[in-house]
Amino acid sequence: QVQLVESGGGLVQAGGSLRLSCTVSGSFFSIYDMGWQRQAPGKQRELVATITNGGSTNYADSVKGRFTISRDNAKSTVYLQMNSLEPEDTAVYYCYSDTLLRTLLRRHYWGQGTQVTVSS
Repeated sequence: QVQLVESGGGLVQAGGSLRLSCTVSGSFFSIYDMGWQRQAPGKQRELVATITNGGSTNYADSVKGRFTISRDNAKSTVYLQMNSLEPEDTAVYYCYSDTLLRTLLRRHYWGQGTQVTVSS
């Protein structure tokens, strides 16, 4: 089985920073894209950022210039550095991985979510 474990959420004041981490463990062959989505209360889940296994990145317009996604392929870990946080960034953040299993099946897996709360 493949598991994603997130860490790094919490409560921060507006203008502050947080760094989220997500590590993939279990039986798999390789990981393609990794990324983060978020869901605020009463809103649909939205894409925050993605990164390919080659390091190409993509960001939602609302976080460009403030958030940075990166990954450590040797550790099967993806990070999200969040700077200049705003109350509108308050949400549960979910990481995901596009994973190639040893059976050569390709599956998406999700973390359990980590709460980020930004106070004004």
